Amino acid sequence: MMKKIDHIGIAVRDLEASNKLFASLLNTDCYKIEDLPTQKVLTSFFKTDTQKIELVAATDPTSPISSFLDKRGEGIHHIAFEVEDIHLEIMRLKTEGFIPLSEKPTVGADNKLVVFFHPKSTNGVLIELCQEIK
Repeated sequence: MMKKIDHIGIAVRDLEASNKLFASLLNTDCYKIEDLPTQKVLTSFFKTDTQKIELVAATDPTSPISSFLDKRGEGIHHIAFEVEDIHLEIMRLKTEGFIPLSEKPTVGADNKLVVFFHPKSTNGVLIELCQEIK
């Protein structure tokens, strides 16, 4: 079951400059910067009340984020939903016709298991499911 929107991911070219911009915009500092070498990205997180914003920057030109930035520029990259059981949600969404980008979840940022669903099956929006690793 989907519980809530966990965060909104925003693709950025310069994480340091974007951290300053969002710190000013949201009137709070980022609470975590995390390098994900397997995904070739560097992330930072901001929290406002109950919502989180994740800034995502490529660390390699072959990163999917680098490709996204080349095609679309900076902006909203994905919406992430927190789920109770990521494996059950993957199966449920597949039976509904949604297309996962991988068959199994991987370890993502912020101590979460994550899986993404192809925007072609979700009205052009990249959807991420995430579940806290316990």
